[in-house]
Amino acid sequence: MRRALIGIVAAMGIGLIAGGASAAEGDHTYVGVKKCRTCHKKELIGNQYGAWKEAKHSKAFETLKGDEAVKIAKEKGLSKPPHEAEECLKCHVTAYGKPASAFAKAPLKAADGVQCESCHGPGNDYKKKKTMSDREKSMAAGMWEPGKDEKICTGCHNDESPSWDPAEGFDYEAAKEEIAHAIPEDVKGKYIEIEKKLKAEKKASGGADDEEDEEDED
Repeated sequence: MRRALIGIVAAMGIGLIAGGASAAEGDHTYVGVKKCRTCHKKELIGNQYGAWKEAKHSKAFETLKGDEAVKIAKEKGLSKPPHEAEECLKCHVTAYGKPASAFAKAPLKAADGVQCESCHGPGNDYKKKKTMSDREKSMAAGMWEPGKDEKICTGCHNDESPSWDPAEGFDYEAAKEEIAHAIPEDVKGKYIEIEKKLKAEKKASGGADDEEDEEDED
């Protein structure tokens, strides 16, 4: 439990939001998990949204309301409860404290905790299917690769956290395995074509298209 409380960094002043390297954000803006969910809730692509909902990151904000978090906050002399303290929120809420210009619409909901863009980067410029289906285009549009860049994780998972256990440390490879939510290999780079084929087959059989694409809605 203590290990999960990664964001309570009283008196540390490291100035990092969850998921890390703010210098890499550039001019890209955040859209929030609801927008990511449009495609990533689909079983065809691996239902990454469902995996996130079941994992600890989605509950990062709620963790701050627990007894253990309150205890640590008091031990560290925080002036506010952990769920209201900047020292905690900057690693437990995606894009916490960012200016309005950092968001495509409105600031992200604190209740959503550590969501997609903490690890994959602000997504407004790579959220479209045609971009996401091409790795090079996605990277050029601001997407990060947490599976290849440990610093994205260690911006918060580090020894400056009061819940850090030096005996356990942070096992990057084990952490990746724990929250794995990969796109199926047979779908990578072919999602648009496969989805079109499936929709055409469904239409031909008289079935209704029950999933609307909302990726470009404002």
